[in-house]
Amino acid sequence: MELAHSLLLNEEAYNQLGEFQKAEFIFEWLRFLEKLLPVTSRADVREKQKKLAERLISLLNSSPGPPTRRLIAKNLAILYSIGDTFSVYQTVDKCNELIRSKDDSPSYLPTKLAAVVCLGYLYKKLGRILGNSFTDTVGNVLKAMKNAESQGRYEIMLSLQNILNGLGAAATPCHRDIYKAARSCLTDRSMAVRCAAAKCLLELQKEAVFMWSTDLDSVATLCFKSFDGSNYDVRIAVSKLLGTVLARAVTCKQATASARQNVRKISLDEAMELLGTGFLRGSSGFLRASGDILKGISSVSRDIRVGVTQAYVVFVSTLGGQWLERNFSALLSHILDLVSQSHPKAIQTQMDAICCRRCISFILRATVGGLLGEKAQIAAAKEICQAIWKLKKVVDVVMSDGNLETRIGTTDVTASQHVLVCALHELGSLIHGLGTTAAPLLQDSSTGVLDAVISVILHPSISVRLAAAWCLRCIAVALPSYVSPLLDRCIERLSALKSSPEAVTGYSFAVAALLGAVKHCPLGIPHGKGKVIMTVAEDLLCSASQNSRISIQRTQAGWLLVASLMTLGPAVVQHYLPRMLLLWKCVFPLSPKDLETERSRGDSFTWQVTLEGRAGALCAIKTFVSYCGGLLTDEVIQRLLPPLPCAVDLLTRLPSIHKMYGNALKTPSMTYRHRLYELLALLPPKTYEGKFCAILKELVADFTATDNQMAASTFLLPPLCHQDDLLLLGPFLQETDHRFIEEQLLLGSSIAGGSLEYDPYSIYEKAAEGDSVPKPLPPALSVISAAVRLFGVIFSHVAESQRLQVLEKLLASIKQTKGARQQTVQVNIVSAFSSFLKHLASCKGSLGPEEVRRPALTLVMGALESNNPLLRCAAAESLARLAQVVADSAFTAGLAQVSFDKLKSARDVVSRTGHSLALGSLYRYLGGIGSTQHLNACVGILYTLSQDSTSPDVQTWALHSLSLIIDSAGPLYHVHVEPTLSLVVMLLLTVPPAYAEVHQSLGRCLNALITTLGPELQGSNTAVSALRTSCLLGCAVMQDNPDCLVQAQAISSLQQLHMFAPRHVNLSSLVSCLCVNLCSSYLLLRRAVLACLRQLVQREAAEVSEHAVAFVKDCREDFTPDINIREVGLEGALLSLLDKELDQRLCQDIKETLSHMLTSVAVEKLSFWLKLCKDVLAASADFTSVASVDTTQEEEGTKEDDDVLTSESDERSHPFTNPKWSTRVFAAECVCKIISHCENAGRAHFDITLAQERKQRDSRGDFLVLHLADLIRMAFMAATDHSDQLRLSGLQTLLVVVRRFASVPEPEFPGHVILEQYQANVGAALRPAFAPETPPDVTAKACQVCSAWIASGVVSDLNDLRRVHQLLISSLTKVQAGKEAQSQLYNESASTMEILAVLKAWAEVYIVAVEREKNQSDAHKQTLTITNSTDESYRDFTLSADGLLDLVQADLGTLSKLWLAALQDFALLTLPSEYASQLPVEGGAFYTAETIENARPHYHNSWALILYATALWLTSTGFLVVDPDEGVTNLSRPVTPTTMCQDSSSRAAVKSPEDVNTDIFHLILGISVEFLCSPRSDSAMENITACLHALQAFLDVPWPRSKIGGDQELGVELLNVLHRLILTRESPDIQLATLEVVRQILFAAQEHVREKRRSAEVDDGAAEKETLPEFGEGKDTGGLVPGKSLVFATLELCVCILVRQLPQLNPKVTGSPAVNAGKPQLLSESGSRLVSAALVILSDIPSVCSPEGSVSVLPTILYLIIGVLRETAVKLPDGQLPLTVAASLQALKGILSSPMARAEKSRTAWTELLRSALVTVLDCWDPVDGAQQDLDEVSLLTAITVFILSTSPEVTTIECLQKHCIEKFKIALDSKDPVVQLKCYQLLLSIFQYPNRAVSYPYIHSLAPSIVGKLQETEKTKPENSAELQVIQEGIKAVAALIAIAEEEHRAYLVACLLPLLISFLLDENSLGSATNSARNLHEFALQNVMQIGPQYSSVFKKVMASSPTMKARLESAVKGNQESIKVKTTPKHAKNPGKSSSIQLKTNFF
Repeated sequence: MELAHSLLLNEEAYNQLGEFQKAEFIFEWLRFLEKLLPVTSRADVREKQKKLAERLISLLNSSPGPPTRRLIAKNLAILYSIGDTFSVYQTVDKCNELIRSKDDSPSYLPTKLAAVVCLGYLYKKLGRILGNSFTDTVGNVLKAMKNAESQGRYEIMLSLQNILNGLGAAATPCHRDIYKAARSCLTDRSMAVRCAAAKCLLELQKEAVFMWSTDLDSVATLCFKSFDGSNYDVRIAVSKLLGTVLARAVTCKQATASARQNVRKISLDEAMELLGTGFLRGSSGFLRASGDILKGISSVSRDIRVGVTQAYVVFVSTLGGQWLERNFSALLSHILDLVSQSHPKAIQTQMDAICCRRCISFILRATVGGLLGEKAQIAAAKEICQAIWKLKKVVDVVMSDGNLETRIGTTDVTASQHVLVCALHELGSLIHGLGTTAAPLLQDSSTGVLDAVISVILHPSISVRLAAAWCLRCIAVALPSYVSPLLDRCIERLSALKSSPEAVTGYSFAVAALLGAVKHCPLGIPHGKGKVIMTVAEDLLCSASQNSRISIQRTQAGWLLVASLMTLGPAVVQHYLPRMLLLWKCVFPLSPKDLETERSRGDSFTWQVTLEGRAGALCAIKTFVSYCGGLLTDEVIQRLLPPLPCAVDLLTRLPSIHKMYGNALKTPSMTYRHRLYELLALLPPKTYEGKFCAILKELVADFTATDNQMAASTFLLPPLCHQDDLLLLGPFLQETDHRFIEEQLLLGSSIAGGSLEYDPYSIYEKAAEGDSVPKPLPPALSVISAAVRLFGVIFSHVAESQRLQVLEKLLASIKQTKGARQQTVQVNIVSAFSSFLKHLASCKGSLGPEEVRRPALTLVMGALESNNPLLRCAAAESLARLAQVVADSAFTAGLAQVSFDKLKSARDVVSRTGHSLALGSLYRYLGGIGSTQHLNACVGILYTLSQDSTSPDVQTWALHSLSLIIDSAGPLYHVHVEPTLSLVVMLLLTVPPAYAEVHQSLGRCLNALITTLGPELQGSNTAVSALRTSCLLGCAVMQDNPDCLVQAQAISSLQQLHMFAPRHVNLSSLVSCLCVNLCSSYLLLRRAVLACLRQLVQREAAEVSEHAVAFVKDCREDFTPDINIREVGLEGALLSLLDKELDQRLCQDIKETLSHMLTSVAVEKLSFWLKLCKDVLAASADFTSVASVDTTQEEEGTKEDDDVLTSESDERSHPFTNPKWSTRVFAAECVCKIISHCENAGRAHFDITLAQERKQRDSRGDFLVLHLADLIRMAFMAATDHSDQLRLSGLQTLLVVVRRFASVPEPEFPGHVILEQYQANVGAALRPAFAPETPPDVTAKACQVCSAWIASGVVSDLNDLRRVHQLLISSLTKVQAGKEAQSQLYNESASTMEILAVLKAWAEVYIVAVEREKNQSDAHKQTLTITNSTDESYRDFTLSADGLLDLVQADLGTLSKLWLAALQDFALLTLPSEYASQLPVEGGAFYTAETIENARPHYHNSWALILYATALWLTSTGFLVVDPDEGVTNLSRPVTPTTMCQDSSSRAAVKSPEDVNTDIFHLILGISVEFLCSPRSDSAMENITACLHALQAFLDVPWPRSKIGGDQELGVELLNVLHRLILTRESPDIQLATLEVVRQILFAAQEHVREKRRSAEVDDGAAEKETLPEFGEGKDTGGLVPGKSLVFATLELCVCILVRQLPQLNPKVTGSPAVNAGKPQLLSESGSRLVSAALVILSDIPSVCSPEGSVSVLPTILYLIIGVLRETAVKLPDGQLPLTVAASLQALKGILSSPMARAEKSRTAWTELLRSALVTVLDCWDPVDGAQQDLDEVSLLTAITVFILSTSPEVTTIECLQKHCIEKFKIALDSKDPVVQLKCYQLLLSIFQYPNRAVSYPYIHSLAPSIVGKLQETEKTKPENSAELQVIQEGIKAVAALIAIAEEEHRAYLVACLLPLLISFLLDENSLGSATNSARNLHEFALQNVMQIGPQYSSVFKKVMASSPTMKARLESAVKGNQESIKVKTTPKHAKNPGKSSSIQLKTNFF
């Protein structure tokens, strides 16, 4: 195929190909040429023009297929438009000649058609250049049309459309002729020709004025005729024509009118009158007087009515939204008038009325719902409301004539009913769509929406009452705050007007509808409402028999209320279950005998009432079973069963009762049947096994009943067919935007669509997907469909013998009937049988023996050859299911063989289509029939059928079946891929475009082939690339197909190709194709476009978006989309599509696509995305603009005003006009996503200084922090909107912004943060959320934002904080008001949510305040040691923190009680279910007993922070809690009486503070342990941390510590829980917090032991010390019992932490004694902190043990401490110690200085162990396996020093150990590393100064000489740098210390050694100036020391001076020089070298 890519056709390659490949080759060349010509230079084109033109014209003669001829024409047109035009006339003549040709043979037809197409494209492209030749051409073409067949007429119409398009106004002379020709085609028998004619006329009306002026009437009549007998595509095309022409007529400009006098502008009324006539009278002429003559004719055919309905929508849409806003009232009155009494013909039967109502609703929905923004929709709702009031008045006048008893239903009343139904449905839908933004509409008293709706609840017509009830339900779903008040109002009216039948039914409908709405309102309704409704229902049922006039109504109303109550779910229903079961039991007689007597007693009326009641009861139980599955225990089922046998008996007797009492019982008995069948299908079949036979008999009778004439196939069969097979039946069953009205045409003329009045019980059910109102079918149909379902269930449970009888009976009944009757019966029976097979397959049952298979097969085969295509589909499906259920390969093969034979012999379309589908279905269900031979046979037969061009139907079905086989055969199909692909491409190139259904099946085959090839398509060998090219070529043909569904197939095939071989799909052309179809009027095409886009953007979002913009810029006149990609990019286009789109699935796809795009490119295109979101959010700012201006003026002066005002003024040029609230919510969610993506993208997004720097470096850089003002503004706009959902999103956005930006500093004002300037906006955004009427979920979210804002520390000024703080105080006051003051609008759990949100917010604020105060007191302590200058800033800061604490302090008394009450509730709610009986009956402090389940999640959300805050509060009071009731007096506000103990009356006596404390202690500890024992894997980390922090705070106080210390079991249990937490949670923060708690538990135990020892000492003060009892663990034996021992538990936990960080510590891991094999390693920061914390705990363990116990744990502890030291002693620069080493030395010191080492019982053992430990430390130096360790000597020396200084002398003074230690110091002294030397001197200094001489002297004797020697060496080499200088200084200090210690007689010698040294370091005044820094510092240090030593030891000093005059001279000059320098600098040099700072302190504080 690559050879086809050249400018001229490659003849050589072309001639080598076979016939079919030639066609492919030509097509590929033409495709390439079309892209190549426009980009080739003119000169090149002109050079080859002649050859090209000849070649293209010769192709015209070669009978090209439809796609090829279109490409030839396009290329010729492009060629002439680029090259020379003079030869174009020859081409035009050539085409005309071809058209004139007399050759009528079929083989010549394609050439003629190609010529026609060619003319069209030439004129379209070249237009007026060909102006003078066009009259001949048009004449010629029109002449050809006279005897053309349908394909010819189709192409001629399209060609004329192109000619008109190209010539524009120049074509005027031919307009009339074309018009005449198109008129005849518009009513052509071929639907494709009608569509083409409509397109042609649509083009014509642009210039032909007469069409919308003088001939307007005839155009309209013509269109109506065209609708008659039309299909969906024709209706779309013709309605577009009619709507556009009328819109044109209404809007034509006066200017053109004056130029042509004959043009009359028609008024809107006339235009609508025209449409109305079509709607009411159809196509039967316009004689105004003919109405009377027409009386005899039946009503207008439905397709005309549906077509006109669509024309109305096009008419209004063309005129646009603004026009609609202005003219809405005129349109509304006209449309409602169509179903009013003035046109009785339209509504003479119920079916007609329902159809008309649907059409009216559709017009209103599509225009008002689709074109208007929210404000305009509110205005429209007001108009509709006015219309309802007007009609209400008419009814009132009529009704008030007579008194209630004698009034007569007059025509007026019935007439108004349909208008009212339409108005109410639209009003409901409008408000439902507006959601909470409709609040102002309902609050507007002048409109009185609620009053209007409620007033028509009493209308005499039941359909109006139902519509009003449904409207109320919509209001309730949209505005949940209205559910409760509306329920109250309706219940109150229902009780008051109990004697009016209308009121009883009307208000019961309303209550049921409102109850149905509750499940859509997350906040629910108060629990008590259920009780009231149950009581009213019982009352109605009990009083039904009192007044026979309203018995039926009361019975129906009572059961309706019970049934709707069931939808509230198990939590509510369980309270009323006994009452409902009692009613259920009473409604049926108890025994068959009673039933008999009943039958003989009643009359027609009592039976009506009885059946109504029993049907209602059945319905209530059905609702109960389906909504409250959780309550269906075995016990409840047992109680449901007793009435069932009786119910079935009654069912069997219905026919006889019906006979006795006549027709009045027909509907009630049908309803009864329907209800019983529905209930039985839901119950487990076992429960009514005994009645199977009786029920089956009834079902069979229903299927074969003689009086049921309705053909119900269209609603029975589709659910039983496979979804994919329904595509075969054309657009009828496909989803379209017009599904709502198209459905009527589907059901056939005898049935109207469903409607509410057929089944009032559906008022509380959910409407089906895509419907606004439920549409139950007429009773006769719903009975059948319920029977079909039940048959499926029962038949799969009956015995196999019984199955045979039933099947034979069913077959016989089909044979007995004839004609249409037979088909109805057959449909019913096949549906039932399919339903049975479906059930059988799902429960894995078997069909039964051979005998049962035979009738089953006969049944299915009969249906497979039925004339009804839907029945054939269902039969093919059943055949496959039958094979699946039988599961016997021989049987399956037999079935396939039957179909093979039939297909070979049969010639009729019916059996060929049915059997070909049967083959495909068999394959689908049995995954290939196994043998390849079979597959070959199938494929062969289907190939043949699919080429049968005489019957497009056969082709369609065969190809569809082939696609199923390709899908199911999988890899087996590979051998057939190539021939199949060739076949598909060949058919695509040859089948006429008018046969769209064939193309659709071809598309499915292509799709299946691509899937089969899969990733192989990426291959590069020739075979694969040929296949790939064919696939792409097939897709290209389909993309050019005029049928939208074929285009959709093309897109999904390209999507598949892109998935498997992305490099080979041209992304830019695919994206441009998607852009063009983004707003297609075909739903399925839009869905395909978005599914494809969604896949593309997951991989290449940025490219897709660029291609889209590039495409829009390039394309010129052809493409003007509804949405402006040029301005707002593809993303913006998708957002505005999301706003207009009504299909839920499509909206979901759009959202996902946008989310993927956002994820990929939002960070790079930040400004663009933020602007999009801002435009969407600001487009609706008309509500909020006023508010925002006010708040900003009052709080911020002018800064923000300009911004707000300017944004308003430029609103005209908004890319988004009035987006819906749901779109705005999505935009707000996008903002949050953008912030989180920026978070992962880098720090610069949250650091303004960094962002500005980078922006200066690269202006393209874009950072989130620079858009902060926009983020705040968007959050503000959303948070203050009318829509509650949007407010929630806005508050969430605000929360995210506050949390992310709280710590970003403001560079211009140091010490401040960037968010500070927005505090006014934040305050203004939060304030409305605390208004009294705000829903609790919004307030709860706002509380969260408040606490985050206060806690963020953004605002430091108390006065500013008070604004937000005040909001929290107001909500706290609301909480204190208690249960009585709660709003009765929502469920009690909603107020639980709000209260807990408030308490949680306060807890967060309190926690932050306490933490800040703590940090500040720490900082303050540090500040005192720092210089004065920084003091002031600290003082500022402390103010704010204390201030915050003061703010909270005022309310702490109240809060603490509320917190404790909430914790107590939480503790109760976490009890396991077996303790349910112990819960308080009336509920807890903040939840009620009935709403426990709903309240639980709210407690789970907030308990942790409340627990932490409570613990902090208890810490601050030191657990000195005042008695809760005493303490109330000193609080500023009243408090709810929620004390820790239950209500006060139950308390025998006031509890002592000790008891109260103990309660609180157990509450807090219990909650924590319960949670930490098993934190659910999904429980948030912050809950665990909060819980641990609470425990820490709790254990900071002595009292709880004493409780834990005193109760060892409790301590051990806590430690075990914490150990488990450490094992299951990896987070270092959690582990650190855990260790802190462990440390505190150990500390508590220490305190306890200490206390016991102390009290023992006090008691036995006089006795000898020896006899003192020992306390602590491991008494006497020293053994520790695991599980009982605190020490053991602590050790376990520490080992766990240490081994996890340092696995080498585990002897099992290392396996051998040579543990030190590994190199020491540096741990991560968190790891180091964990290890250090564990070591601190280890060092504290011995103090909890008795002396014996301490001996048993000591080895472990020492092993671990020294192990950590050894494993982590890494050398760091400048001699710092790693954190872990410092910690291990600290721990070592703690252990060594433990009192246990000196206690007499343990002393010897300790000494032994400590010596061993020292040996271990000393061994660390030794090389392991010959390799030298690179341990840090400093750490080890320090460890040795710790041993020497901290243990008792007997440990370290053994000769051998001492020698060893001294050796180590010697080595260190000789080290080359100054750091080691320095540390060595420092450590030795501390040893030298040790008071016990036995310890220090050996070191002095061994090491002093070498120190002095070292120092003397440095005399010659002066120090080079500060390190060496420090070494010398430390050496001098050590010697100076020795002098102080030495005995008198040695001192002189030492001084004499040291002085010369010091003096040698002095410099004279001359060399002082030029000396290096180090030398100068050394000089100063030496001089200082000399000055000290001189006076101290004056005699020695004098002696030395006298003996050496040079020294003396040197000293004098140095002193002199020093004084000079002091004079020069009055400020002294810093005396001490800064080098000797904190590191030294750190290292020396181990001793």
